[in-house]
Amino acid sequence: MTISAPSGDRAVHVPMLIGGSETEAASGRVLPVLNPATGRRIATVPAGDAEDVDRAVRAARDAFDDGPWPRLSIQDRARILNRIADHIEDRLDELFRLETENNGRPVIETRAQLTRVPEWYRYFAALALAQRTEVIPMQGPYLNYLERFPLGVCGILPPFNHPLLIVTRSLAAALATGNCVVVKPSELTPLTTLELARIASDAGVPDGVVNVVTGYGPEAGAALAGHELVAKVSFTGGTEVGKAVAAAAAGRLARSTTELGGKAPLIVFPDAGIERAVAGAAFASFVAAGQTCICGSRILVERSIYDEFATAFCATAERIRIGDPADERTQLGPVISSRQQQRVLAYAETGVADGARLAVGGGRPGLDPPLDQGFFVEPGVLVDVDNDARVAQEEIFGPLAVLVAFEGEEDAIAKANAVRFGLGSSVWTRDVARAHRVAGRIEAGMVWVNDHHRIDPASPWGGVKDSGVGRENGWESFDEFAHIRSVMVRTADDHVDWYGDEAPERLN
Repeated sequence: MTISAPSGDRAVHVPMLIGGSETEAASGRVLPVLNPATGRRIATVPAGDAEDVDRAVRAARDAFDDGPWPRLSIQDRARILNRIADHIEDRLDELFRLETENNGRPVIETRAQLTRVPEWYRYFAALALAQRTEVIPMQGPYLNYLERFPLGVCGILPPFNHPLLIVTRSLAAALATGNCVVVKPSELTPLTTLELARIASDAGVPDGVVNVVTGYGPEAGAALAGHELVAKVSFTGGTEVGKAVAAAAAGRLARSTTELGGKAPLIVFPDAGIERAVAGAAFASFVAAGQTCICGSRILVERSIYDEFATAFCATAERIRIGDPADERTQLGPVISSRQQQRVLAYAETGVADGARLAVGGGRPGLDPPLDQGFFVEPGVLVDVDNDARVAQEEIFGPLAVLVAFEGEEDAIAKANAVRFGLGSSVWTRDVARAHRVAGRIEAGMVWVNDHHRIDPASPWGGVKDSGVGRENGWESFDEFAHIRSVMVRTADDHVDWYGDEAPERLN
């Protein structure tokens, strides 16, 4: 079934995909999918629960035990992964418009992001083909080599903010290594994930290899994380839920990769150039309406240029065009839900109550119907923020930036690291030595220099501290979706007779 991007008040119903068949929740319940720009229902999907997750996991396990996917040659799996990439490219226009309507990101952002999604399937197909057997130089007359083999059933729990890209990061690696998969997408943004499963089937992925169960996190998500037959869980989302997912996996000695919250510092030194730094900081703060785990909205600026930077940054924030995400001219869309809208507005008030000044925005914009019912928040800027304030320490997940002054390099590093998160960060300077020096002391999984929020399928992605464990992308992710088997072959002509007349001098 092809999902057409719905419009107006007409809502389509999109079934789940289990074992290659479209199916409804065992309970018969459905959940609504809203367009956050209008608050209107655009689709319904099944409200799956533990019973549906169990069906999907067992279908995936059957496909793993009895189906062809794990036993296909690397060359055949790579060909299918490349066909997935081709099919996505053929349907990009449909996909980015559907995702824009489902998660509210401006179409110019969604198009720019989704055009890169095929790269992940091609990259992991290439990694599969590039594998070489490793030989261990052990002592004695032995040949010791390593083999990699798939884990089994992998569960993927992606978030609402980048539905197609984030599910792809795990799915491409899991498929390339021969695993079968169950995905539980965010209940807020399931539509492009459901369509991706159908694309995979059209590209030649056998039935049961990719399954999608829609439903609420505490029901379907928790059931997937805790299922006894799931060998690995990949989760992207909030820190507290991520800890619960990791604990559920650890309880049965399953693997988990968690990319969790963030409060990325963006450090601006005087030699960075005001215009360049302001443009970079605005992108880091407001892209995706600030709903990214590496949102660079904690902007640390050296005192000597603080006022000049703040003035220019606020002017840029005021110029951002808010409106219909489907309009090519729109630069900022809504946040994902009414609940998130209220959360961001409350943080703006909290910042002021804690002594900061709300220099720009931070309220609801006045938009014409039907956008007046959408979940929009004006891009806001809090200035003169103390680094210990809640708005500087807690993840807001919305278009609200905070500006903090620092006195020099040591103070900048100390303030950057004085937070419980450690996912992304960026350093803005023209001093090459300083760039490397500061980057080497930032407690984060990723540091960008004179840029922010850049990603590549070959570059490991993940955090430290409360930002999670493990990495997506690169060889790091590829290897985490496989077991290693050590094969040891005795090559000597004679045999070992430990209980003969003369015992060997050593066990070799």
